Amino acid sequence: MSFDSTQLAGKLLIAMPDMGDPRFERSVIFMCSHSEDRAMGLIVNKPARDLRFNDLLKQLDIPEAPRSRQIRVHVGGPVDYGRGFVLHSPDYHSTDSTLEIDGGYGLTATLDILEDISHGDGPERCLLAMGYAGWGPGQLEAEIQHNGWLICDADSDLVFEGENDAKWTGALDLMGINPLMLSPGGGSA
Repeated sequence: MSFDSTQLAGKLLIAMPDMGDPRFERSVIFMCSHSEDRAMGLIVNKPARDLRFNDLLKQLDIPEAPRSRQIRVHVGGPVDYGRGFVLHSPDYHSTDSTLEIDGGYGLTATLDILEDISHGDGPERCLLAMGYAGWGPGQLEAEIQHNGWLICDADSDLVFEGENDAKWTGALDLMGINPLMLSPGGGSA
């Protein structure tokens, strides 16, 4: 199976029941980029248990304005956990620092978006992910070929608004798949 370099950007990866890597068990990953050289995505259903948005603002010396809002903080993946990425709706754009993603999403990883959110501005819909999921050349493609992931179109309601515990089954529902019908091992025809 081969993929063109933009096929997975803006899609969701859904971990199969027998993923094998506990860091990705029942994960839903929003794919931000995909090329022959690398792939990068954010887990959107694993909340960061040790970090809240207002705590992060305090650590970064970003003052909260009266209009400040709380956004969800997730464990985006095992790579570079000390770095934050804001996945957001396309209504926000920071010159030279927002990656536009197929399907009407944006990704910004600079302090200006956190400052804007803390002042009640910024994107209408967003989540903050600490770290990311990354793959080297051919690695993700091999995992998909070995039935580690299902792929579906991203749904912004599921990505931004859904309950974290329900996102895995919700993503499967988008595909019309009952999770009870998934076989723990893949097959081939």
